[in-house]
Amino acid sequence: MSDPSVTTDYSARDSRIAINTFTTVLRRPQVPHEVFATYWRDVHGPLCSRVPGLGWYVQMHLDRAQDAHLWPAIDGIAPFDDYVLDGGVEIGFASAADQEIFNAACPILFADEQNMFAATVAYALPQGSRTLVDRIANPVPNGGESIDRLHVHFGIGDTDAAGFADFMTQFAETLAADPAVLKLRLHLPERYDNADPAPPAPDVAHTVPPEREQVAILEFAFETPMTRRRFFASDRFTATIDGQKAHIGHVAAFAVSGVYTYVRDGELTVAGLRGSRPAQLIERLGAANQVQDDVRKLLLTGAL
Repeated sequence: MSDPSVTTDYSARDSRIAINTFTTVLRRPQVPHEVFATYWRDVHGPLCSRVPGLGWYVQMHLDRAQDAHLWPAIDGIAPFDDYVLDGGVEIGFASAADQEIFNAACPILFADEQNMFAATVAYALPQGSRTLVDRIANPVPNGGESIDRLHVHFGIGDTDAAGFADFMTQFAETLAADPAVLKLRLHLPERYDNADPAPPAPDVAHTVPPEREQVAILEFAFETPMTRRRFFASDRFTATIDGQKAHIGHVAAFAVSGVYTYVRDGELTVAGLRGSRPAQLIERLGAANQVQDDVRKLLLTGAL
């Protein structure tokens, strides 16, 4: 598990992800949530992990049962209508050439989405994402943690795209400077185009309403929900409210129930190789033999 008491800032480790995508995920309503989450973690996850070209792959599962204080209501900023999600995914690459390799191979991945996803929307981040602070030591989390994580999605307000991006960058930098914030990662994707749906997975919806075409996403971590509430009441946060009103039109916050890392720096994690729950069992039992090079080679190649 991560250690939130660590004061070292590990944010520089994410700079290797030169190109990124952030995909929102909604499960099929007929699929029970536990089945959906398990399939995504242990079946779809290892499949995606093996698609060539991939440099970074992390699933972030969201909990529809949320506390009432994930994000403060602000007059003039409306909640997104009918915006329910079950997860977010980062798929990233070290180079454009690697992304092209992945794109050429990923129809085998997209064919699997219809089994558990009702809707997926991949926002493009050709300049990557930015981790402003990360004091969580574990670079490859695989499960739920005792820390408080959330995602907040913002829709552009009465401003242009450049003004929105500039404000969101300054906003993120201001919040990241507060010691209460253990992690803050900023995603400023290109405007989503419904005429060019992404990812092109068959029998899955890939359209968004106008207010979700130009968005920004902040990924937060706090030590506890109480720390989060005190932060929202702080002078640092309240000083940003007028700026938020001027640039943000819509907002939605989502509670993160678990983070599962399958590929980092182009290398399969144990979860990427074996599946998330098997990796948890290996960790729990201290099965060091299961992570040795000979076992890894056997599983990857079928030969010793």
